[in-house]
Amino acid sequence: MNYSVRTLSPQESRVVLALAEQKRREVGRPEIIKLLGVSAKAADNVIESLRRKGWLERASWGKYLVIPPDEGPDALGENNLLALASRIADPYYIGYGSAATHYGLTTQHRHIIFVVTPVRVRQRQVGEGRVRVVNPKPGKFFGFGSVDVYGYKVMMSDREKTAIDCIDRPALVGGEEEAASILATASRRLDWTKAAEYLERIDSTALVRRFGWVMDHVKAEMPADVRERVVRLATRGPRTWMGPNPTSKVRGAIGYDKTWRLFVNVPSEELRESVGLGRRKALKKDGL
Repeated sequence: MNYSVRTLSPQESRVVLALAEQKRREVGRPEIIKLLGVSAKAADNVIESLRRKGWLERASWGKYLVIPPDEGPDALGENNLLALASRIADPYYIGYGSAATHYGLTTQHRHIIFVVTPVRVRQRQVGEGRVRVVNPKPGKFFGFGSVDVYGYKVMMSDREKTAIDCIDRPALVGGEEEAASILATASRRLDWTKAAEYLERIDSTALVRRFGWVMDHVKAEMPADVRERVVRLATRGPRTWMGPNPTSKVRGAIGYDKTWRLFVNVPSEELRESVGLGRRKALKKDGL
């Protein structure tokens, strides 16, 4: 398909070409007014037309993402929706299921983008996706950095923090089974020392125990010294659980694990697909 600027009006072409020449990925309303040298109302008409034709996408009030001419107006796919969602709050990071999808840790594609931020902002729609804003406890807002998403810089949790976050709040990735599968897949490329440091920093015995139990469940190849370190962290505090509160025991629940001092209140059938998933894939890869 030809996305020639000849399909645009002279003023629209001026904006698109100028931004493309500058290799801009974002632009503000005042810049477009200045570029065109017209009234604010006239510039708004141009902006609205470019949005309608797919060359601009509103990121926040008065700010827009630029869809370059070489990509065309249909280029705002799932990854660029992450760039749009990232403009909702600052500081922030894209996390949970959205980060897991970016790293290839899950095959599930969701229409929900998870934005983790200490800022209180409302939930909203972005393109065809819905943004779910997650306000974490202060001690859990770390472990993220800038990644390139088709030319847009987006803050995203790293692989280790993504895996830990998914175990911490499995409901945000589709449940216990999906969280276990994500951790199993991530385990093949985890920086184990960093993961242990993150668990120490979060300082949640319940999370450490769930993380450790799932690692054993998927038979991830955790280095012995790191496993010993995580087991030590798990010895502190009272018994904890994984899944619903065990005051209402789930039928077919796996039950109590002495090593991790964890009551796994999840049916064994629900976690059947993730048993040994970390080791099984690693062995398959070695045999290629």
